[in-house]
Amino acid sequence: MKNYVEIKKIIKPYSKILEIEGDKSLSIRWALIASQGKGISRSKNILRSEDVLNTLKCLKNLGIKVKLSKNYCEIIGKGLNSFNYKNKIILNAGNSGTLARLILGLLVHSKSIIKIKGDESLSNRDFLRVIRPLEKFGAKIKSRSGKLPITIKGTNNPQPIKHYENIGSAQIKSSILFAAINTKGKTIIKAKRSRNHSELLFKYLNLPIRIKKRNDYEIIEIEGTKNIKSINYNIPSDISSSAFFIVLTALSKNSKLKIKNVNTNSTRTGVLKILKAMGVKIKISNEKIYKGERISDIYIESTKSFKPIICPTKLNSAAIDEFLLIFLCAARANGISYFSNLSELNKKESPRLKWGSKILNKMGIKTKLTSNSIKIYGNPNLKIEKNIVIKNFLKDHRVFMTCVVAALTFNNSGKWKIFDKSCIKTSFPSFLSKIQTLGANFD
Repeated sequence: MKNYVEIKKIIKPYSKILEIEGDKSLSIRWALIASQGKGISRSKNILRSEDVLNTLKCLKNLGIKVKLSKNYCEIIGKGLNSFNYKNKIILNAGNSGTLARLILGLLVHSKSIIKIKGDESLSNRDFLRVIRPLEKFGAKIKSRSGKLPITIKGTNNPQPIKHYENIGSAQIKSSILFAAINTKGKTIIKAKRSRNHSELLFKYLNLPIRIKKRNDYEIIEIEGTKNIKSINYNIPSDISSSAFFIVLTALSKNSKLKIKNVNTNSTRTGVLKILKAMGVKIKISNEKIYKGERISDIYIESTKSFKPIICPTKLNSAAIDEFLLIFLCAARANGISYFSNLSELNKKESPRLKWGSKILNKMGIKTKLTSNSIKIYGNPNLKIEKNIVIKNFLKDHRVFMTCVVAALTFNNSGKWKIFDKSCIKTSFPSFLSKIQTLGANFD
């Protein structure tokens, strides 16, 4: 079977209602926390992507009973520090930085050496950001110059720590929190604002966590605990996956879309705020709070005129996975857009800031790129009449899906050939079939 898609025509107008699979961040966090709970935890709408399936495989290798059926996922936990595994086991995190970094936090008590590895992309990403704080707990960690593979051997007497998290990384923060829940004493994290799914789950479970909000950071205090109760969870739709359809609709002609039951946690909705500032018609309705998370329906209409933007850097963390899509909207804008303080994008599955510029250049859009910023010279009249080939992007799922959206909205008489379509299995296996329900045609 060919591992690429060819797109020759833009998508025709549509008016549809969609439901997207479960949130990846929540699916992984729920599974890891459930493994430490006492009793049976059950989730519905868990994302069945490679990242989540690898999470469940790792838990099985650590002695946790996991049942994945058509309608739900069930995890039977035996409490904190109850992993039961063979000596020198190997855990394969695949492409998931969330899994690899968070599970390290749960292993600060590991009694024997555990090795964690990943795919080529994950093996080139930075892990010193979690190794350093976890070593302060007392874990012994060896790595390949701060990269995977990593070996960890825990300690019988982990010590609470104080840590300043100045990157704005929810993975660092969560890894520390996962280590701290099984550490006697108070751990204190001073952290730049980032996704707060772990904190909300901890609060819902009545774990001893306190959060003091400041202007641009938070002080998080967490005490070690003896027990975590089981947790049943209906996982809402992923806003990062929904963003592909939000931008597709905004860039398409005469189209309307409603996406139901989306996780609209304020630490994830930077993309909505940025797109609204650029003139995209977005409405939020049917809001509710579910176990600490805000869930809403999102309504989008085609946008006739996009405004350029000097993007406020305070929104970067809340839109970090959606910037490639935002760049497409900037390409359609009538003017120059500027995005800065984005060096973290180049530390993702691929150097995404560089790839964002490369995609736009291939389309015929002028950019000015630095190591942490991009200036985009929009062209509202752009119609692509040449063939474009996208490959060798380290199988980054978001690069692939962004290019599909671009091909379906900017093409005129050219043809796009986008390789490595299997990479969508990482986060959004049904992406192509979902987009076909809106009328997209692929060869």
